[in-house]
Order: sequence, then C-alpha cells, then structure tokens
Amino acid sequence: MEQQLSLFYGLSFLSAAVAFAFAAYLYMWVKRQPTTNKRINEVAALIREGANTFMRREYKILAIFAGVIAVLILLFLPSPIWNGDAMDNVAMALSYIAGTTLSAIAGKIGIIVASLSNARAAEGAQHGIKPAFLIGFRGGSVMGLIVVGCAIFGVAAVLMIVGDTSILLGFSFGASSLALFAKAGGGVFTKTADVSADLTGKVELGIAEDDPRNPAVIADNVGDNVGDVAGMGADLFDSNVAAMASALVLAQSLSGGTYNTISMVFCYSLLGLLASILGIATARIGKNGNPTKALNSSTYVTTGIYMILTAAATWYFPGFSWRIWGAATVGLLVGVIIGIATDYFTDDSKPIVQKTAHASASGPAFTVLSGVSYGFISCLPAMVGIAISALLAYNICDPMGEGYALFGIAMAAVGMLSIVGMIISNDAYGPIVDNARGLAEMGGLGEETIRIADELDSAGNTVKAVTKGFSIGAAGLTVISLLGAFMSEANAALAAAGKEAILGFDIMDPTVFFGILIGAAIPAVFSAMLILGVDKNAQRMVAEIHRQFNTIKGLREGDPNVHPEYGKCIDIATTGALRELIPAGLVTILATIAVGLIGGIKAVGGFLLGNIVSGLLLALFMSNAGGLWDNSKKYIEAGNEGGKGSEAHKAAVIGDTVGDPFKDTAGPSINTQITVVSLVASLLVPLFVAFSLFS
Repeated sequence: MEQQLSLFYGLSFLSAAVAFAFAAYLYMWVKRQPTTNKRINEVAALIREGANTFMRREYKILAIFAGVIAVLILLFLPSPIWNGDAMDNVAMALSYIAGTTLSAIAGKIGIIVASLSNARAAEGAQHGIKPAFLIGFRGGSVMGLIVVGCAIFGVAAVLMIVGDTSILLGFSFGASSLALFAKAGGGVFTKTADVSADLTGKVELGIAEDDPRNPAVIADNVGDNVGDVAGMGADLFDSNVAAMASALVLAQSLSGGTYNTISMVFCYSLLGLLASILGIATARIGKNGNPTKALNSSTYVTTGIYMILTAAATWYFPGFSWRIWGAATVGLLVGVIIGIATDYFTDDSKPIVQKTAHASASGPAFTVLSGVSYGFISCLPAMVGIAISALLAYNICDPMGEGYALFGIAMAAVGMLSIVGMIISNDAYGPIVDNARGLAEMGGLGEETIRIADELDSAGNTVKAVTKGFSIGAAGLTVISLLGAFMSEANAALAAAGKEAILGFDIMDPTVFFGILIGAAIPAVFSAMLILGVDKNAQRMVAEIHRQFNTIKGLREGDPNVHPEYGKCIDIATTGALRELIPAGLVTILATIAVGLIGGIKAVGGFLLGNIVSGLLLALFMSNAGGLWDNSKKYIEAGNEGGKGSEAHKAAVIGDTVGDPFKDTAGPSINTQITVVSLVASLLVPLFVAFSLFS
C-alpha cells in the first residue's frame, strides 16, 4: 500500500511538471502574437505598470501579516512549542508559509500573462473572432494550469515530507488567508474604478465605456487584472487545496484502507489536471463561431474525459472503490448542472436577463428590484444541487464503514473541483477580453473590431458567472467536508484530554444555537465591510474625475494633445483597497476565536454551520444578481430596449454599478471567508478544548 502511495506522489509531481511545461508553451505562443499599435502598447504598459505597483504594495502588506501569523503558529500550533514536539510547530509554520507563497506566485503569474494577452487579443480582433478568442483563452489557460499545478505539487510535497494531514491544514490555511485578503483587496480596487468610470462616463457624460478621456478607465483595466485574475487565481487555488486537504484529513482518520483512500484523492486530482490539459489543448472556435458555446463545450469535453479517466483508474488499481468514484462523479455532474442553472439566469440570450433589461425602461428602481428578485430565485437550483450532491455522496459511501460517509462528501468536492484548471481558464479569459475591448476602443481600431471584442467580452461575463456558481458550489461541498475534518480533529483533541467525543451538533443545544446565530451573521457583516469599502473609495474617485474634467482644459472636448491624469485614479484605488484589505478578514478570524473561547467545540461547530448556510446563500445571490445586471446592460448596449444613451441604458448602468461589488468583490470573497474560518476552527481545536467559558 505504501508503494502505491509513493507511486501517486511521483505521478502528482509529474502531472504538475506537465502542466507547467504546457503553460510555458501557451505563454510563448501568446507572446509570439503580433502587437503593433503604438497607442495600444502605451495603454497596455500603463495597465501593466499599475497592476504591478498594486501587487507589489499589496504583497508587502500581506508578507508582514503572513510573517506575524507564521510566528504565532510556530509558538502555539499544533500545541504550545514548550509543551510538545517543536518540530511539529516548525513543520506547521513552514507549511503555512509554503501555502501563502504558492498562492502569491500563482497570482503574480496570472498578472504577467493577462497583461501580455490583452493587447494581443485586441489586435487579434481586427482579423476576426477566432484569433482573438484563442489569444484570450490560451492566456487564461496559463493561469489555470499554473494554479492547479501548484496546488497538486504543494499538497503532495507537504504530505510526503511530514506524513501528517493535520500539518497539511497549515498549508491550506496559508493559501486561504492570502486568498481572502488578495480577493478582498483586488475586489475593492477593481470595483472602485469600474463603478466610478461607469457613473461618470456613461451616466453623467454619455461617453463610451472605455473612452480615453475618462481618467478612471486605466484604473478599471488595472482592476480587471488585480481583482479578476490575481484575486480569482488565489481564490480557486485556495478552494482546490482546501478540498484536497479536507479529503486527506478524513482519509487518514479512516480505519482500514487508509493508503487506498489517500491514493484515490491524489489520483482523482491529478487526472482532473490531465483532463483539463486535454480540454484546453482541444478548445477551438470556428471563423464565425460562438465564444460562449466554445467555452462551455470545452468544459463539457473536460468533464467527459475526467469521468472516463477516473473510471479506468478505479477499475485498474486494486483497492480503489467504485463507491468513492460514484461520489466524485456526483460532485462533478452537479457542478456542471449548477453552471447550467447559473447560465440561465445570467446569459443575455436567455429570458431572465432580457426581462430585467425590459424593466430598466421604467427606471433604475425596477432594474434593481427585478435583479434582486431573480438573484434570490437563482440561489435555489445551486443550493438544491449542493444539498443533493452531499446527500447522495454521503449515502453512496456510508455502507463502506464508519467515517466513509463524510469522506464521500469530501470526494464529491474533489470531483466538483477536479476540472478547476478548465474553470480558471474560462474565468481568466473574461478579464483578458474585457481589457482587449477597452484597448480596441482606446487604440481606435474601428467599430467592427470593437463589436467583435464586445461579443468576446459578453461571453466572458456569461461564462464568468457560470464559473463563479461552479466554484461557490464546490466551496459548499468543501466546507461540509472541512466540518467533518474539524470534527475529526476535535475528537482527537477531546480523546487526548479524556473528554467525551462528539457525534454531531444538536441545534436544540443552546451552545450550538449560539454559534449558529453568530456564524450566520458573519458573512453579511463581511460583505457589508467590503461593499462599503468600494462605496467610500468610489466616491473619492468620482470627485477626482470631476476635478479633472473641470480643471484640465480640452479634456472634456477630446483634444488629442490633452490626456487625463490616469495615475491619480490608480493611486486612489490602490490606497483605498489596501486600507480595506485587512479589517474585513480579521473580523471573521477574530469572531471564530471568540466563539470558540466562549462556547467551546460545540459552539464552533454551530458557528461553522451558520456560516456555511448563510455564506453560500449570500455568495450565490450576489454573484448571480451581479452577472444578471451586467449582461442586462450589455444586452441594451447591443441595440435592444432603446440601445446606448436611452433611459433604459442609464437605468441598466446603475443596476450594473450596484451589481459590480456584489459579483466581483463581496460574492466571490465569501466562499474564501467560509474556508478560512473552517480552517481556523480546525487549527485551534486544542485551544478550544483546553479553555472555554461555557463548556
């Protein structure tokens, strides 16, 4: 059995190496594409410089934060260094640092390739939809391959070196904590600029979305990179690592067949990476093809390849269970179904978006009301899907013995996230073609090129909403399995302290109910803090835009020799985002610790339950409502309901500005917040067992 596990360690490293090599090939392919327009190259350089400046300042703050946390881990986890084995503390601290480092690397590489791809995609659009699509998709694929390769490499390396899945939770916490702050900071930056540019440009002045006269347009394009590329990459790196870590913690706690279950986690994860590589390599679009259809088809192809590969592996390797394969397959298929349901609510060719666009003709209040209503309705299919996949996975694996039911849920999460390489490729495609659309307008490439770029951008928005639904669904299953990992860690600590083990969390127990109520409130407070951050910073940026239009002569009139002060808006977004970076994340971590110290293990279990349910609902609502409003605006801009400049268009822009921080700041940050509090709870189990007021 140990020999089998060693084989999968080796195969994990090999699959990561193949992913890195293929990513390098795609990067060089994108780099070889022509970029000859002088104005586009100038603007692309400004975007690249702004993104790098923000990332440098953000990572400096996060390095200090991570350093402080690493010292605290060294001193106190998994037990105070003066009471236990000091090497365990050293291993936990080093694995935490490794998690933060790999997450940061993935984000940085995403920025590099996105800023390389956007100008080339803009010029590619001059030659048709096919070359521009391939540049955008392959640029995004570099990010997808690097993220998943780093996740599999990091998890395999940590577990192979230390041999203890509890230490692996430190690696996952490193990835999650950096993702939480990177997604929050990047999200505040990008939506500060986006909201300000839309309100001042489209609503007040009636100018185009990416008109170079608007001082906020470069900051908006920078935000696409730091929020939707780097932040998203760190977010999905965290989700992938957390899914693997929770499955491995539960696998190691199972009695009998431990090496087989651990081997299956690695096997299914690396086969997901290989399926994504094949899906990316075969992705194509016709000369007059539909980019949305091409992106979704690639996802379905990857799904089919993964199911075949995992079935073959389950048949071939002795000791692999068809029940576990069934749980993983259920997770994957439900993930696809959640994506299809999300597409129905956010695609501008479907009736929901068109109904919201029609409501906009009656004013912005109806835009907001319809978007909020459909956003809430859209939560039901995904929540039902998560519930059904957890229920099926639990019952499929329950006959295998004690502990296997929860392991089945963990493997459903691994299955749902197995094709995350393709999901990230589709997601990162969005901000690349969004930037390309802006560059095409600022470079004066003509209406036909802008139309093609608009079509690519609309596909990016639709697919991005689908991938967010997919990743939130996967986060739901992951945190359920993390709850199982928390129970496993708690029972080990309770046994060591001579206390009775827990079998579940009774909501009629006032201690558990106390935790549920507090946990349910945290995602709302966390979201409010991030959205208020966007609100405050956008107000400052709008004032700066007004100042420039009022004081810079010739700017409003479009004098070709007059340029706005783009750097001022970039600085406002950067400073504001960094100011909002830490507080919201700290509130969630400190609340978890406080609940544990007050009510102990049972209260923390309730806290996690409340946090999971409330967080998933809010994340799905905000992600889907935001995507719906965005594509309603684009549907009107395509000439429907009066087209650009109409009252319906102005109302839709206001809806989009409400939805922007929903879908790109708070919504996608919540699933990371849920993961972080789950990991904090698991890591601090010994503290909660040793000391609490009411337990």
